[in-house]
Amino acid sequence: MRHWLAILILAPAVALAAEGIQLLPEARRLQAMSARLTPVDIRADLSGLPANERRALTHLVRAARITDALFLRQVWAGNEALLLKLLEDTSPLGRARLDYFLINKGPWSRLDNDAIFIAGVPEKPAAANFYPAGATRTDVEVWLAGLTPAEHAAATGFFTTIRRDAAGGFTAVPYSLEYQGELAEMALQLRAAAEATAQPTLKAFLESRAAALNSNDYYASDVAWMKLESSIEPTIGPYEVYEDEWFNFKAGFETFIGVRDDAETTKLERFGSELQWLEDRLPIDPRYRRASLGGLAPMRVVNLVFAAGDGNHDVQTAAFNLPNDERIVNEMGSKRMMLKNVQQAKFEHALMPISKVALAPSDQPYVNFDAFFTHILMHEVMHGLGPKNTGPGGSGGSVRQAIKELYSTAEEAKADVSGLWALQKLMDKGVLNKADERAMYTTFLASAFRTLRFGMSDSHARGMAMQVNFLLDAGGFRVNPDGTFSTNLRRAKKGIIGLTRELMTLQATGNYAGTKRFLDRLVVIRPEVQAVLDRLGGVPVDIRPRYVTAESLEFESP
Repeated sequence: MRHWLAILILAPAVALAAEGIQLLPEARRLQAMSARLTPVDIRADLSGLPANERRALTHLVRAARITDALFLRQVWAGNEALLLKLLEDTSPLGRARLDYFLINKGPWSRLDNDAIFIAGVPEKPAAANFYPAGATRTDVEVWLAGLTPAEHAAATGFFTTIRRDAAGGFTAVPYSLEYQGELAEMALQLRAAAEATAQPTLKAFLESRAAALNSNDYYASDVAWMKLESSIEPTIGPYEVYEDEWFNFKAGFETFIGVRDDAETTKLERFGSELQWLEDRLPIDPRYRRASLGGLAPMRVVNLVFAAGDGNHDVQTAAFNLPNDERIVNEMGSKRMMLKNVQQAKFEHALMPISKVALAPSDQPYVNFDAFFTHILMHEVMHGLGPKNTGPGGSGGSVRQAIKELYSTAEEAKADVSGLWALQKLMDKGVLNKADERAMYTTFLASAFRTLRFGMSDSHARGMAMQVNFLLDAGGFRVNPDGTFSTNLRRAKKGIIGLTRELMTLQATGNYAGTKRFLDRLVVIRPEVQAVLDRLGGVPVDIRPRYVTAESLEFESP
């Protein structure tokens, strides 16, 4: 374990080439691929934290680093051995390979539809490392169909892998057993952080999450996380299901460690009272609306100190809405986390330069950070609204299990487009300034090109392709003679209502076949869109964070 931690701590400092060394063509190519993510220092003000809370933060960063090793194992069974091999090659080419491997958490370029960039490795496995080697998706589906309800729940749950038993059959293995060594070390760091902090809800969450890592029951610690009121905001554990491209069943380990921005968080409180009002007006059959949302639905603005695992590879997370456990969402709602310093870096280094290329000159002045920030917030809000379970009143199974591997793409598109719908409703109601209407749609259009550059192996990019094509067909987006794009507000509003209705209805009915047909038709890059993407070659795709505040903590006494 100590060996893995040392590797991953040193990872950000990998050099691509020493000064004066002539790079080989392959090294130059990898260097250019890495350069699409522009290095940015990510800082957070810790001046308000007393010494004991800084010690707690240091232990949390150390726990977070372990999620990098866990996530590498989850992505592919061969990642650990390949990383050791890459570390042995100190040539400029070897360092370029290692650098890009660490960016992608594996030997596949996520920005390039998972293209292999290290010879000799297989195609990126859709099953990741959650299912038995040599098994097919059909094999697993047949096995699942023969299980009892309790066995099926365990096998399709977030926190188990599927492995072969002694007889060669399949069996569900809890994460607490599969990753026992790493989770034990992580639990020790969380308990040390709990001992250091004087904040009661933070202490309660850390102790509960440490226990969950060993018990494999995350329910109580998710409840404690929802109730967290602390200057330090840690999100640590298995959450998102993007890597499981077979079924979207299995959760990847990730960590976000932030410090709360109280002033910005206070500004968001006005949205909390509007959630049920929005749910009651969703543009779907009233049978599929939820009569009562969970009561908490906290919103937090934080400045990120450190991210790891599924929370730190290629394109960086700007916000998130968790937990994904449908029980928590139905009972309590979900928590929206906004990473303000990350969003500001993305806006300055990627979105603004993109807008100068993609948008008509008359539209460019309407792109602003407030519109970008507010739509990301509403995207996360809308992950918590709409159907979570299928059937009238949510009487059926979960949407996630009903539409399987299509869920992530459909859900990201739904959150995006219904976020625009919700902001328009709040403008019409007077909660938000209607004078910001054009900025909202124009900034979203510029950000659409930002998201499309993430590569069509990314759920967010696939979801955005669907939205762009739907709104082009509806006339909400239009292509100008010079190849730039503009918005038609009247048609965009109508198209957004239509797409929100379409996606939420597919979710509410658990319509796998209909969702697949819809995605197959619209998840493509059309020539006029590709032409803009081709002109963005000199613009960073995203940021590559250097967690300078976290690094400074490593030099402090624990």
